[in-house]
Amino acid sequence: MEPATEQQSEIAVRTMRKVSWRLMPFLVLCYLIAYIDRTNIGFAALTMNADLGISSAAFGLGGSLFFVAYVLFEIPSNIAQQRFGARRWIARIMISWGLVGLAMAAMSGPTMFYLLRFLLGAAEAGFFPGAVLFITQWFPRRQRASMVALFMVAIPLSNVLGSPLAALLLSLDGKAGLAGWQWLFILESVPAILLGLVALTVLSDGPAKARWLDDEERAWLSDTLAAEREPGSVDHPSIIATLRSGKVWLLAIVYCGSSATSNALSLWQPQIIKSFGVSIWETAALNTLPFAVAAAFMLYWGRRADRNGERIRATGFPLLLTTCSIFATLLTSSLAVTMVLLTLVLLGNYAIKGPFWALSSETLAPSIAAAGLAAINAIAHLGTAGANAAVGAIHERTDSFPLALTPLGSLTALGVAITFVLGRARGAPEGR
Repeated sequence: MEPATEQQSEIAVRTMRKVSWRLMPFLVLCYLIAYIDRTNIGFAALTMNADLGISSAAFGLGGSLFFVAYVLFEIPSNIAQQRFGARRWIARIMISWGLVGLAMAAMSGPTMFYLLRFLLGAAEAGFFPGAVLFITQWFPRRQRASMVALFMVAIPLSNVLGSPLAALLLSLDGKAGLAGWQWLFILESVPAILLGLVALTVLSDGPAKARWLDDEERAWLSDTLAAEREPGSVDHPSIIATLRSGKVWLLAIVYCGSSATSNALSLWQPQIIKSFGVSIWETAALNTLPFAVAAAFMLYWGRRADRNGERIRATGFPLLLTTCSIFATLLTSSLAVTMVLLTLVLLGNYAIKGPFWALSSETLAPSIAAAGLAAINAIAHLGTAGANAAVGAIHERTDSFPLALTPLGSLTALGVAITFVLGRARGAPEGR
């Protein structure tokens, strides 16, 4: 290796180590809190629904309204991040969702439940695609799948950590005249507000503005990212141009099944487990297992996808496992077998997160990349909204959770087919 090349390699390693340790733990923590605030309703429902007179169908509708607002505000939010900078915009998102989360402790019936779930979706809209866009502005392509997987490991971890925490907070029932579910919303919302304030200090709007990198490191990272940026990228993409892209819609349909599955199980899995007659603490313990396994495998699969250069197969095959496992729940009434199947559902479902978002950022034209990532997530959440409503409605009619999960299996099956169609369109074989 020539001296100049050696020096470049040393700069690259040093720079990316600094960037990784500065940004990724904080982003993972923020997304962890976001998902706990989004899905704590699943455990709150174990006592809240009876207190407020919320039926299964009403609970499913409230879960859907979150995603309706999420869809309406997500693309504008990502474009606003481009205009105002990630540091201020991500801080704004976190503080606003924390305030709405606090307000949920004051719910008095289904109407307020609907309103506040809608407002929570509006407040949180843009955080995820904004963070993915932020990662693409800091990490070269060869690291993106593993970094996105690391970021998104917060989703299963939110259930691993959030389940026992929720059970503990529910046990505060009656303290200071508040129900356990009210304590749950209050104590899990405050961290979002505090982290939003911290974001103003920790985050920087691109390498050029990162004072915590030295001149040599800033120059190397800026030059590396600029060399990977294809001609035609723009700072303020058109929403109309984004929605005209066929690739955006195909990728959104693929992600729809995955998003619907992860969000629906985050909301409904505690109730699925509780339906076998176990206690709240047993429900919390069992609920952590599938998510813990999925979190570990997700990190491995993201690194593997980067190492092998896989995007299509690394997305399609795990999603196929999810599909088969969802439909297999129809064949059993055993708690043990159901837990194994739910673990396989989530293992496959979360494994695709890193490869899929790397695939999306590499597939979209530079001119629509910023709005495109938000559009994929937003359109996918239309399916998530419908799936949550369908799960609630089917369960209320049939009293069967396996039947209620079948729309999720149908969505993931469609995603598998489209993934491999996209692979044929790309043409080149995968792997190195």
